[in-house]
Amino acid sequence: MCHSTFLSYFFLELTPMRTLKLHFPDEALPTLETFLRQSKAARVFRRAQAVREVVKGQRLQTVSDTLHFTYSALRKWVHRFASHGVQGLQDRPRPGRPPKVTGALAHHLDRLVDQDPLQHGSSHSQWSCQELATVLARQTGIHLSRESVREVLKKRRQLQPPHRTARPRPR
Repeated sequence: MCHSTFLSYFFLELTPMRTLKLHFPDEALPTLETFLRQSKAARVFRRAQAVREVVKGQRLQTVSDTLHFTYSALRKWVHRFASHGVQGLQDRPRPGRPPKVTGALAHHLDRLVDQDPLQHGSSHSQWSCQELATVLARQTGIHLSRESVREVLKKRRQLQPPHRTARPRPR
């Protein structure tokens, strides 16, 4: 469902006692249910859960207390869902420098780790983080520090702790 459909059916009603009543189209709940099944990011999933409860008819204050959202944050997510559909629940881009290590670069690093370092001019049969950084810079033009390479591998669980071999005890 496109966001304009939500705009045309969603409306707020202020009752004489200043209670906020929310009205959603019939498709809002199935749309949220589908989105919840497909959602991977925990923060977005929590937002969708909270909005779903509001769409089901729960009061904003009850949902915010139950799911530990501030009232104003929940109200913001409900309004974003109403005006933009499920896309309104996604994180907006953050300010600041974009990350140097993209998913494509990390994938390239993964493929490189699986190759033999000797094929890339190394004098060692095992990769060091510094050698990986050097070869990565040569192949992609992106210069990462040894520590950045180590962090990427650690996050992707490629870097295993060194194996310890049992040494015979001197007698």
